[in-house]
Amino acid sequence: MSAVTAAPVANPRFTRGQAIGAILAVAAAVGIELLPLQGSLPAAGQHMLAILAFAVIIWISEAMDYTVSSILIAALIIFLVGSAPSVANPDVPYGTQGGLKLALAGFSNSGLALVAAALFIAAAMTVTGLDQRIALFTMSHIGAGGRRVLIGSIIVTILLSFVVPSATARTACVVPIMLGGIASLKLDRKGPLAASIMITIAQATSIWNIGIMTSAAQNLLSRGFVEKQFGADQALAWVDWLIAGAPWAVIMSVILYFVVRKVLPPEIEEIPGGKQAMAESYRALGSMTAPEKRLLAISLVLLGLWATENKLHSLDTASTTIAGVALMLLPGIGVMTWKQAQKLIPWGTVIVFAVGISLGTALLDTKAAQWLSSSVVQAFQLDTLSPFAIFALLSAFLILIHLGFASATALTAALMPILINVLASVPDLNAPGIAMLLAFTVSFGFILPVNAPQNMVCLGTETFTTRQFTMVGLWLTVAGYALLLLFALTWWPLLGLI
Repeated sequence: MSAVTAAPVANPRFTRGQAIGAILAVAAAVGIELLPLQGSLPAAGQHMLAILAFAVIIWISEAMDYTVSSILIAALIIFLVGSAPSVANPDVPYGTQGGLKLALAGFSNSGLALVAAALFIAAAMTVTGLDQRIALFTMSHIGAGGRRVLIGSIIVTILLSFVVPSATARTACVVPIMLGGIASLKLDRKGPLAASIMITIAQATSIWNIGIMTSAAQNLLSRGFVEKQFGADQALAWVDWLIAGAPWAVIMSVILYFVVRKVLPPEIEEIPGGKQAMAESYRALGSMTAPEKRLLAISLVLLGLWATENKLHSLDTASTTIAGVALMLLPGIGVMTWKQAQKLIPWGTVIVFAVGISLGTALLDTKAAQWLSSSVVQAFQLDTLSPFAIFALLSAFLILIHLGFASATALTAALMPILINVLASVPDLNAPGIAMLLAFTVSFGFILPVNAPQNMVCLGTETFTTRQFTMVGLWLTVAGYALLLLFALTWWPLLGLI
């Protein structure tokens, strides 16, 4: 009896667009490598600038999967930086061991631990169904009229932003519930109301990525870079981020409601039996299960610990979150098994995040970020500008360049270390505060569906077109940027951030 062998899996080839992106990325990296050393830039720093150019073009062009490109970037750090003289001791090369240490630096970062823990919490919400219960409970009490369903979508997104620290997971939870609501309410799936519901979910998710620190991975990555550059006491705690970002997010949520209503007027305002249909969906869940109750208790305790960090206790967010995850996995009192979590955790996200931290750390340690930032300060004469003008200029730059990125995490990894050093190079500037505020603008993925994973999840429902999404997104981007500037003149100076 012959053994059955598995058919080999074909490795997908580059598409034409991906091939062009890959060629441009390699060409940019090689071009930088062939340049003569520039002034105070060390050889290791030049290698890192070549790797940075390669990474940016690969990520913008999406020439390969993010996880694959991240592993490739780690390999480039190991061998290119490893071949260069050490910045600390130019007589001794880094060697592959030194390059490996830089490439793996992100895997020992507390920010990565928090992101991984957040993914476990999101998986626990899915396993227990607590996220669905929260969403349906909210919608069943708000109602299902044209106005109410939009308000409900925003409120559900806000509530889940506190307890589900993953934008993609939150969206993936709410979308099926709202699709079921659209079907049960007998709405036209291609109609304006269905489109406005799905666009609202995606846009509200991006807005509250800014309002709550633990709601998005890029926030934690930015905070980690600020902590490395200026010290842990200079990075915003969870509650400080909430105080700074939540008022902006609340106002933007109101603006979102009116923009969506204006751009996509609903075909119907009152839906007969709509509230009852939502209530029936909620009742169909039955009584709250024991795992749901335990997960809710753990989530509320974590929220309390996050909110009181450095106020009532000195336990940092990452440590308390890991402890919470441990409770979720403990036999007998936990809410899920390791096998359940293993299947639901997007491990590629963990790798991308870790390598992103490593990329930023290597840019700093090889003095590449410092050299590039000083060049930017001199070229644009930032040292002659006011703090407000610097924030206005750099935030506009981040919003515009985000159009080319499909990942806020990749954008953060590529640019935040450089911008942080730009700020540090300007005298008499609250560099840590403005750096944390610039982290807000990284989540401006309002204009194109490809600018954020949650946008793509909602686009996959085929309830709206790219044009409809962009029409709403353009208004939100203009309003959001104007509101950033208003807060930079009023609220944030009172908090000592500018």
